[in-house]
Amino acid sequence: MAVEDKHISYRTYLVAIVILMMAMAIAVKLTNIQWVDGDHYRELAKQRTVKNFVIPANKGNIYSADGSLLATSIPNYAIRFDAVAPKTETFEKNVKLLSDSLGKMLRKSSSSIQNELRRARVNKNRYYLIAKDLSYTEYMQIKGFPLFNLGAYKGGIIVEQRTVREHPIGKIAERTIGYERKMPEGYSDGKGIEWAYSEYLNGKDGKILKQKIAKGQWKPIRDANEVEPQDGYDVISTIDVYIQDIAHHALLKQLEEYEADHGCVVVMETKTGQIKAISNLGRANDGSYYETTNYAYAESHEPGSTFKLVDLMAILEDKVADTSTVYDTHGGIITYSGRKVRDSHEGGYGKISLARGFEVSSNTVMAQAVYNGYKNNPSRFVNHINSYGLNKKLGLAFKGEGKPKIPQPSDKSWSNISLPWMAFGYEVSLTPLQTLTYYNAVANNGVMVKPQLVTEIKAWNKTIKKYNTVVMNPRICSPETILKLKAVLANVVKKGTGSKLYSKDFSMAGKTGTAQVNYGKNGGQDKHYASSFVGYFPADNPKYSCIVVVHKPNTAKNDYYGADVAGPVFKRIAQKIFTDTPSTNVIKKLDGSIPKQDRNYNSYFAQTQKGHLYVPNVKGMSGMDAVALLENLGMKVKAVGVGKVKKQSLQAGQNIVKNSTILLELS
Repeated sequence: MAVEDKHISYRTYLVAIVILMMAMAIAVKLTNIQWVDGDHYRELAKQRTVKNFVIPANKGNIYSADGSLLATSIPNYAIRFDAVAPKTETFEKNVKLLSDSLGKMLRKSSSSIQNELRRARVNKNRYYLIAKDLSYTEYMQIKGFPLFNLGAYKGGIIVEQRTVREHPIGKIAERTIGYERKMPEGYSDGKGIEWAYSEYLNGKDGKILKQKIAKGQWKPIRDANEVEPQDGYDVISTIDVYIQDIAHHALLKQLEEYEADHGCVVVMETKTGQIKAISNLGRANDGSYYETTNYAYAESHEPGSTFKLVDLMAILEDKVADTSTVYDTHGGIITYSGRKVRDSHEGGYGKISLARGFEVSSNTVMAQAVYNGYKNNPSRFVNHINSYGLNKKLGLAFKGEGKPKIPQPSDKSWSNISLPWMAFGYEVSLTPLQTLTYYNAVANNGVMVKPQLVTEIKAWNKTIKKYNTVVMNPRICSPETILKLKAVLANVVKKGTGSKLYSKDFSMAGKTGTAQVNYGKNGGQDKHYASSFVGYFPADNPKYSCIVVVHKPNTAKNDYYGADVAGPVFKRIAQKIFTDTPSTNVIKKLDGSIPKQDRNYNSYFAQTQKGHLYVPNVKGMSGMDAVALLENLGMKVKAVGVGKVKKQSLQAGQNIVKNSTILLELS
């Protein structure tokens, strides 16, 4: 018995020792957690229950010059369904009513929606998509449907909100307005105002600390580290929605008519360089047109005959020839180093002046004028081009500007044909916007201004930053040369290649261009025509300059020249702006006297001075004037009809009886 008690005591001691050791281990572990690893575990707990949330800033809007909204941010909603959340009784009671409501709104059959909801419940889908891309009104409507009106935990509705960028005017000027997403480096498409001015538009996000509480909810913790979001600023663009609409539809109509591949149009205010309209349309596979690439800014290509204005400016400045200098077109063909320069008019133009050669766009005349004037010193000619800034990018705030190409005599590629070929716009490369900037300088009396698409950054009614007109070159040539250039540009429309565009109702000036683009690439398979027209209006006092370029018009129509394809777009824009803009006509000599009226007045006045009042002859007078005159004489007047007085009931010359009535018949 004693031995058995002894064994029990040993076992008791052993258990006590084990318990003591476990207690010591626990104490050591607790001490280690509290003091050694305490900071680590406290930080870990804080990370799981407390974290920073981003408070997104509201993005600024983009406005047109006339205050129209071009781009704005709006909430966008997606509705999903947690099919496990509702109780069976609740689900069965409301699923039919919910399906009916969703079917009516989403234009689907109620039975198919009910089957999908039941299938989601069987599969225990806790994230089933009901609808997406919903407006706030649609979201609120769905939120009130049966079952969903019970909320997230009883009804299973899951609401996802995000902010999307919308263009209220639709696809018009879409590439110029741009997108809010950041485009890859070297990718020009879409890098418009949104990207260029993102530092102002985006604002700065804020942050707030929140602590996790019951049911997965987070409660804000106010502390010193909280940062309020700073909303983005608004950007005021130079775009005029009215002019933009005119330009867009004028270009679209012509692209559709000629089944062209793509085209662009830019309308610029002459004095300021502000771009009032810019449209870039490309053809889709289905034949429709939409804003694909900013061709006006990004596409650099051979301009063709529109470059001839550069020739003429240099020639007149250096006085190597004058507008009256005569050249022989040699039957429309002239040869340089075995390569032929041809006129589009078969047989040439005979012997004509330099000015006339420009007006009819003679390649042979312009090539001779440039080659004869600069063959011994081609750098002199090229230096003029460089001084006009045509060898450099415009350097606007936007990414993806096309690079100009102006051959230099020092280049390895320079050859004996470079000079004459440059004379009619080949071997050179410019973007439409660069060409327009040059022509705009001529319209602006030699002052070259930088194209401008944004005028102001604003926070509500407060101006944050203002962008003024930038003068790139205060005088690209002499005033005498400008006058001569304006004269020949006006004659191009009056009696030159642009004569089809002439209108006696409004004046225009400009130059047609037809170039073969990519003729040396891919074995000539990529060769196509680019038809263009660039100029300004009105011709005598330019307010707007404009360029139109259309690529790959259907040659089967045999009308691929600039005057036929691009010119009508220019005219349509000028015509709409002219006819729809109120004008003030000055009426001269309002104070002049008419002898017959003076005699009649003096005779009648003399009679009234003697106290004799008689009925005047009001035939031929306007009805309003006749009524006023007769009522002032104390008569009652009744007028029938509108217009001028045809008959009067009381004959002229008879005495007036006070309060007598006279009937006037108006024509």
